[in-house]
Amino acid sequence: MAGIRLAPEEPELPPQGTPPRPQLPPAFAGAGATTGALAGGGGGGGFEMASDDERSVAADSWSVRSEYGSTLDDDQRYADAAEVLAAAAASANFPSAASDYCSDKDDQDPGEVEGSMLGLQSYWDTSYSEDLANFQEHGHAGEIWFGTDVMDTVAAWTKQICTDIIQGGTPSGNDSVDCEVDEKQFSNCPVLDVGTGNGLLLQALAKQGFSDLTGTDYSEGAIELSKNLAERDGFTSINFLVDDILETKLDRKFKIITDKGTLDAIGLHPDGRAKRVTYWESVFNLVEPGGIAVITSCNHTKDELRQEVEDFSKRKTGKEHLDEGARNVPQIFRYIDHVRTYPTIMFGGVEGSQVCTVAFQRV
Repeated sequence: MAGIRLAPEEPELPPQGTPPRPQLPPAFAGAGATTGALAGGGGGGGFEMASDDERSVAADSWSVRSEYGSTLDDDQRYADAAEVLAAAAASANFPSAASDYCSDKDDQDPGEVEGSMLGLQSYWDTSYSEDLANFQEHGHAGEIWFGTDVMDTVAAWTKQICTDIIQGGTPSGNDSVDCEVDEKQFSNCPVLDVGTGNGLLLQALAKQGFSDLTGTDYSEGAIELSKNLAERDGFTSINFLVDDILETKLDRKFKIITDKGTLDAIGLHPDGRAKRVTYWESVFNLVEPGGIAVITSCNHTKDELRQEVEDFSKRKTGKEHLDEGARNVPQIFRYIDHVRTYPTIMFGGVEGSQVCTVAFQRV
């Protein structure tokens, strides 16, 4: 359901014991965008978000800890983080964003997700530095966003979607492959995982038979961690690169692009609306015609993602004037299918899932 944010799961902890991450104080949530905070390797920010000590406290409080982590109870750590972030937001000079799509509270859509530290590269650099240190000391893989079940479902379902397309069938929405497939078909199918984090989704895809695998992330710590994990687990053929999807330097195209939580994080930047437009432009340039983008989100529903893609298509083709639901809407990406096997919940009389995975095909 829109606006629900799931905490990442660490393999050593049971899912039901994972505490939710606290929301950012309102003083920061409505602030203007920063320049370069999410794009271009973290350079050029117009303000100092918080001191290193403050960021450390925030990152520690928003991370799921195992037995070697903080000894403070969860409520106290969350309270400490909120206090630090509120003080940082109150004292910071947030410049206005020079963008037509800047998130302004008066113009913001009712369903728009508010900004958060999770939209800033400084948070992820700190988080993955800690994960890398924990791996080197304890061998822990770190956090798995949305949990291992979702990750394995995405990998199997992506293979199913590819099988359906290759064989000319109709996508079934199943999360397992029931028919015989030629594994060689997947060997020549280049896959890009954007915002790869610890790279475990690519490992799951490798287990499904994909072999031409590339993972990118704008955090150097994430790439170093993913390389270490891939080497430890015997997936040395996976290629990992430092690259920002919003300012990508990649010069090749891919048959499949996967994203598990990256679009969510981009949307949590104070200027998330504009950056999501840039995101789809980059995906369009990176996926080959006929290729697919598999997006997994906990901040947007299937219908919201479909609407966002439709809006992008209108903007890309200069058809913004077309009303919602108008006939002959130009398509840049065509909706294919979504995972139908995730558990559902009821909220406000509406049934939905906490996580959605949607596949789009570039026309």
